[in-house]
Amino acid sequence: MTQEELDKLMNGDMDDMSGDDASSVDAPVDEESQYSQVEYDLGSTKSWPPPPPLKENKVVHQLDDVTKESEEKATQMFDMLEQISNEQMVAEEKMSNIADTLNSLRELMGKLSAKFPQIEAFRTESEKIEAALATHEEVMNNLGNIGMNTMSIMDMMQYQDIHRQKIERVINIMRALSNYMNKLFEGKIDDEKRVSSAKHIHGDENNDLVGDDDIEALIAAFGKK
Repeated sequence: MTQEELDKLMNGDMDDMSGDDASSVDAPVDEESQYSQVEYDLGSTKSWPPPPPLKENKVVHQLDDVTKESEEKATQMFDMLEQISNEQMVAEEKMSNIADTLNSLRELMGKLSAKFPQIEAFRTESEKIEAALATHEEVMNNLGNIGMNTMSIMDMMQYQDIHRQKIERVINIMRALSNYMNKLFEGKIDDEKRVSSAKHIHGDENNDLVGDDDIEALIAAFGKK
């Protein structure tokens, strides 16, 4: 519907519309297709009407998805961090066993070198053992840092869980307000049994009658603007 046709409709000039134009007004409008034709730039400063109630725009649905996915990913991350921590402790235990073996070898090579100073191999092996023990110390320091960083990440992950709980609190407040508004506007008569709104009331200045199809078409026209 063009702006000119919409102005005619608002002014009650329904008789001026004929042919294809009139059929475009009277045609029933599918709600989903009507909304899908409207593009909303929510990041723009332009004033927009509320977004259509499509699935991707339902706020509580979106927040529920966020909290669910956040909890699932957080659980997976905690499991992985726990596995890293366990493997780090196992590695430290094995490195301690290696250190015991190297210390025993160092003591043995020291005795052999002292008793047989003329044998170069004993001195060379002693130097290799000392280098291995120095490397062992570096690896133990690295494993200790991994353990501390893992615990720090677990502590920081607690804030993620707090953020999830805050979002859930917002959801609960929104649902409580929605339920309150529904109760506030609740009627004694079911909508299916309610008398339809009068199209014309005595005293109205404009006697032109607007049907339900006309109203739906008017809404659809606004959605296409």
